[in-house]
Amino acid sequence: MSTDFATLVRDDRVLTPMYTDEAIFEEEMDRIFKSTWVWVAHASDVPAGNTFKTSWVGREPVIVTRDKQGKIHTLLNRCRHRAASVCEKRKGKASVFVCPYHGWSYDVDGTLRKVPHINGYGEGLDTADYSLVSLRTEEYNGMIFATFKDDIQPLVDFLGPAKKWIDLFMKQGGGYGVKTLGEHRFRFPGNWKIQLENTTDAYHFPIVHKTFLDSLDPEAENVFQVLAHGGWVEDLGNGHSVMVMIPDLIDLEENLDAPIPQRFEELAKELAAEGMPDEQVRRVVRAVGGSGFNLNLFPNVACSMAFFRVLRPIEVNETEIMHVAIGMDGGPDAANRMRLRLHEHFQGPMGFGTPDDAEGWERVQRGARAGQDLWIMVNRGVDAPEGVAAPGHNAGDVSAETGMRAAYQMWKRMMTA
Repeated sequence: MSTDFATLVRDDRVLTPMYTDEAIFEEEMDRIFKSTWVWVAHASDVPAGNTFKTSWVGREPVIVTRDKQGKIHTLLNRCRHRAASVCEKRKGKASVFVCPYHGWSYDVDGTLRKVPHINGYGEGLDTADYSLVSLRTEEYNGMIFATFKDDIQPLVDFLGPAKKWIDLFMKQGGGYGVKTLGEHRFRFPGNWKIQLENTTDAYHFPIVHKTFLDSLDPEAENVFQVLAHGGWVEDLGNGHSVMVMIPDLIDLEENLDAPIPQRFEELAKELAAEGMPDEQVRRVVRAVGGSGFNLNLFPNVACSMAFFRVLRPIEVNETEIMHVAIGMDGGPDAANRMRLRLHEHFQGPMGFGTPDDAEGWERVQRGARAGQDLWIMVNRGVDAPEGVAAPGHNAGDVSAETGMRAAYQMWKRMMTA
């Protein structure tokens, strides 16, 4: 029996089978993850010619490469002979990918370079017909996306108003470029949309993350009282949304004359002792703490305050999460060390944030086993503070579920197209 996807999503609620129905999940892999732009890497993951990183588009393994001319490619990680993967490393440098099964070799742009004992194909094998499958790939401000759809709108149009927020997020380079510093992955027994919702959910923060708040000094604890600073959640179109928790940290190049927070005073002294001018010290120190917002880019990546969070659907009730620490490309070592320590404090495997979030997501999936005819409510929210959102954008207060509603309307649009 076919599913009427339109009936699963209303303006302020979605039906429970959205989390639990295997048939719906399988359709999502085709209608969403193979039909839109999906984040695959950051430009710093492939910093030079002949560098690569393995990644995923939905459940399909890919290799993101940069060739000698600087062009970025996204290639299906599957030999065209008998389907073996041609690369198993997370990232690195290579001028050729060689299938370990029968030795077919490919250039970093996917071109089939050599077939051992090719005379065994009798009348010949046209190697031009057997390149690795290449996906359409585009980049915006270091964010690399790929898609199976050759006729899809350009990436810049898909991102739309989210581009402004990507640009603001990248200012945490502190005057330097932004680069990835490392990543860690974990899986939770729950549907991918549960995590998608979480990125713009400030409502849970003071409850789920009380232990994190208790671990901070009083000044930092006040900064992270996210329901108290006049923030908002804004629908950016195409399923994207932004949750502004700390309005004073939207633009990291503003307010450089503000007092340096207590937790960054030692870093500021260290940078000054190294001869860095005062204005640059302030710029770097302000950037170290990250931005004051979470940007959710449908369907699989978030620019979350000071790191990238990437989701990968595994099964209807299993999702892999990758947290990517970011830092200053060419910036001071002391600043990047501080960024890593801050990342570990909240997002690290033993941090105060990730374990608590993951337990919440798991319990949502567990509870969703009951009451398949019940609605999951995403109706919370009052009006956003006046004048903060872009004209014409739907927006609510910082605890509003505006971002979830935006994502589910995009889900409905794609699943019923």
